[in-house]
Amino acid sequence: MIQKKTNKIRPNFLLKLRPILRWIIKLRSSPQAIAGGLGLGVFLAFTPTYGVQLLLAVLLATFFNLNRPAAIIPVWITNPVTIAPVYTFNYWVGCFAWPGPPVGEVYQTFLNIAGKLARLDFWDFQNQVVEFISIGKEVLVPLVIGSVVVGGVLGVISYVVSKSLLMFIFSRRVRKKKLL
Repeated sequence: MIQKKTNKIRPNFLLKLRPILRWIIKLRSSPQAIAGGLGLGVFLAFTPTYGVQLLLAVLLATFFNLNRPAAIIPVWITNPVTIAPVYTFNYWVGCFAWPGPPVGEVYQTFLNIAGKLARLDFWDFQNQVVEFISIGKEVLVPLVIGSVVVGGVLGVISYVVSKSLLMFIFSRRVRKKKLL
């Protein structure tokens, strides 16, 4: 007997997201501030600011009056393990606006940078930034362009989705309290 595979999202995956959602809901802020922090964090995660992303998230969230913890968490999307695929995709997107070296070469460059970053101390901001600046203008310009586009789109999507979800959850909570 042949069984057909179905493309359903497994309930286990959704159950794994519950602790994150609970943590986000418990943040003491408005849905707009929490969603804004998440959107800012996602945007920064996709920009080539590795090494100073955490500091930028705190400073920009404070400046724009967004939730700082919500801005910090998404920044960890990019880490030495994910830098090569994320930044290569961003570079590829940026190449539509500004030509650069072949994507395969740039991927290898990002793999080398990720290896070096994995060996650096977490607090060694200067050397982390120097690693990215050393890739040169021909790679850096398309990377920045693509990162702003990809980060902007994903940041806006995460803001809209999280704000809608938080507004729903918070209004439901208020309705439950009124019934009691």
